[in-house]
Amino acid sequence: MILFLLAQTAASAAPVAGPPSPDQKRWENCVELAIADPARGIAEADRWKLAGGNFLTHQCRGMAYAAQRRWTSAGDAFETAAREAEVARDARAPNYWAQAGNAWLAAGDAGKARAALDAALATGTLTGLELGEAHLDRARALVAAGNLAGARADLDQALVHAAADPMAWLLSANLARRMGDIPLAKTHIARALERAADDASVQLEAGNIAAVARDAAGAKAGWTRAAQLAPDSPIGRSARAALEQFAAQE
Repeated sequence: MILFLLAQTAASAAPVAGPPSPDQKRWENCVELAIADPARGIAEADRWKLAGGNFLTHQCRGMAYAAQRRWTSAGDAFETAAREAEVARDARAPNYWAQAGNAWLAAGDAGKARAALDAALATGTLTGLELGEAHLDRARALVAAGNLAGARADLDQALVHAAADPMAWLLSANLARRMGDIPLAKTHIARALERAADDASVQLEAGNIAAVARDAAGAKAGWTRAAQLAPDSPIGRSARAALEQFAAQE
């Protein structure tokens, strides 16, 4: 999701048809700095704001904070960009709200994420992948709040608009398992595996679903692959812990 945040941020400030405006050119330069050298990107955004720059300065700063994984600062910056864009009646405001929601999720603040994503989706102007990713992020926020039914509704929308994203299928499979719908979980984890079989989190969930379905061979295969793909990560450690039950049986 982090890479998507940066890509989404760049796309949402793309110029309209015609030659780039001075603001657009300066934004592009600011973005290059934000990604390559975040500290210089923040400094450039600050200079631009003092010189009378608009909401794009806050978006650039948000990108720099995201590149540094300073998620709380990124969430604040994207929210400021969204509010200033709304005042300016700029059509990019919903994108900035969605970016803020993504950043707040990364910061571990599901409440602020939900509020930002509600604002993004309430406009009804997001389309395509951006719409799907906003629903996906709101589903993540709802799961964190314990609202599984609400998350299910958002994930169903994410699967329509962001079907190419393996994360959507993974989270849908995970939620289906948690809600006891094992047939749906098996169908959706298969879709995730088609798109990202080399992702340890997908293999871990495949093992978890197989275990609930009493498929010992499938569980062992998924957990073994997850441990191989990410041996030193929390996912790998979880997979190895799950595999211990088979060692005890041997």
